[in-house]
Amino acid sequence: MLIDTLCLSAHRTLSKRREMMTRVTVPQTTLLTGRLVTASTVVEDGVLVVDGDTIRYAGQASELPATWRGVPVFDAGPGRATLLPGLVDVHCHGGAGGEFGAAADSAATAVRHHHVHGTTTLLGSLVAAAADEMLTGVRTCAALVADGDLAGIHLEGPFLSHERRGAQNPAALIDVDPSLVEAVVLAAESAGAPSAVAQMTFAPERRGGEQLPALLGGHGILPALGHTDCDAATAWSSLRSAVDSAPRGGRPLVTHVFNGMPPLHHRAPGPVAACLAQAGRGEAVLEVIGDGVHLAAETVRMLFELVGPQAICLVTDAMAASGMPDGSYTLGGRDVLVADRTARLADGGSIAGGVATLLEVVRWCVAAAGISVLDAVTAASVTPAQTLGLAGVGSLAAGQRADVVVVDDDLQLRRVMRRGSWLSPDVPDNDR
Repeated sequence: MLIDTLCLSAHRTLSKRREMMTRVTVPQTTLLTGRLVTASTVVEDGVLVVDGDTIRYAGQASELPATWRGVPVFDAGPGRATLLPGLVDVHCHGGAGGEFGAAADSAATAVRHHHVHGTTTLLGSLVAAAADEMLTGVRTCAALVADGDLAGIHLEGPFLSHERRGAQNPAALIDVDPSLVEAVVLAAESAGAPSAVAQMTFAPERRGGEQLPALLGGHGILPALGHTDCDAATAWSSLRSAVDSAPRGGRPLVTHVFNGMPPLHHRAPGPVAACLAQAGRGEAVLEVIGDGVHLAAETVRMLFELVGPQAICLVTDAMAASGMPDGSYTLGGRDVLVADRTARLADGGSIAGGVATLLEVVRWCVAAAGISVLDAVTAASVTPAQTLGLAGVGSLAAGQRADVVVVDDDLQLRRVMRRGSWLSPDVPDNDR
């Protein structure tokens, strides 16, 4: 216990030092001008008033209250700036060589990578692992939640399908164990973040799967159907059960729809049919990895047109290679080879997460899939924030936290503000 306490204290000291090193002081009150992407529209001649760590005004420049006129204007550089809300990623395993797991330094590295690239709010995702390893990872990430660096934890397993495991370690996959869920919750509490576990991916066909949505909901954990080989009827029943008990935003998630599940077939529709139907009715939210690797552009466009951005969370599923060159990496202890921006297991070749940042996902959806800027940004900010019940983030509006991503007309990154402070502008021009 003493060792755990000392490690937790050391982690928090390191975290605060890194935060201080990456923040740039700005005036207490400042104006940001440019094209403004709000939760409902794009304001071409917009202005934001940031006061401390809070947005006080977001709207037309011509309607700016007299109170704020004369406030210093931030210089966003040549040309028109576009102001996006800080992006929200609810499925992310790592970046910049770091991974969410047992090592505090490694997790902190991943956090910083995504923060400075525009994802100002993210969950730390943990792959399936043995119970003791998973609990250690939960405690490490819960400490980051307590510090405000992470918004929560996503457990991707271990109650997953062997047949649709993807890059998950088959040795770690088990039937539903209620005592393990209880242990996970207690592990987060022991690290000072009792509500840290935000969502959990599970396969409903595993023994005990029918009881899991209610169990998770009772602990404030959002159920997420995924890595499943179930039929349409089982998926339908599980999602309906999850709706009845879903905490947070009240709608269950579907973990990276189409990936980690059997393909849709007209005589064997599988879980995809149920997931699309539930999302179309507003009773589920689809995670979509729009990175040009996991899904075709036409598939992504179909999803946006079918269920709309209010039922889609754009995610990265990023692993340690995000922001790094091609080469050899690991995910949950498994060897991964990255080539041409595609990560695959060295053994078997299954896709093993992504390497994009969420801003890169937004940019690909707009440029390659033909999604409007408003819809893509909504699916990467407003919808995930609402789905996970994350208050004060996900949109540019008065009273929201001052998380702002400044980009150019091509959605290339210029600057990132988090909690009212500019993060260190040491980001390469190509947003990698």
